[in-house]
Amino acid sequence: MEASGEKAAVVRRLMEAKEVSGKTFSGIAAETGLTNVYVAQLKADTVPALRAALPTLTDDLIELMMQPPFRSYHPNIVHEPAIYRLNEAVMHFGESIKEIINEEFGDGIMSAIDFYCSVDKVEGADGKDRVVVTFDGKYLPYTEQKSEHMMSRPTRKTS
Repeated sequence: MEASGEKAAVVRRLMEAKEVSGKTFSGIAAETGLTNVYVAQLKADTVPALRAALPTLTDDLIELMMQPPFRSYHPNIVHEPAIYRLNEAVMHFGESIKEIINEEFGDGIMSAIDFYCSVDKVEGADGKDRVVVTFDGKYLPYTEQKSEHMMSRPTRKTS
């Protein structure tokens, strides 16, 4: 089976375990102490809480969830409407977000590694459901590129 097919099979099995539990991602997150977006990325100290939340998880699924993920995406995923709209929102507001980050913090970026993400449901002023997506990333300032700070270069003496 190809890598994407194997991944799809594992995801199906994980979703079956979630379905059997009758729990939502937010419910599982509350039981494990994780954010609802991060629930599927498992560290060793979270295993007991996840096993308690989803008792039908098998040892092989637990082991697969503990492996470092292959971080990529399939180009067709952007055609899925919810993902397309998220991408569209970031692209539409991206320049403004970047300008505000620079204004508030200085020249730098938001980390996507030291990063938390959650999805919440709130009631809008009009009484209708609204989606709140929170990106909570560490600020990383750009550093001035001084050669004396570059440790991979041997010390050079100039005469």
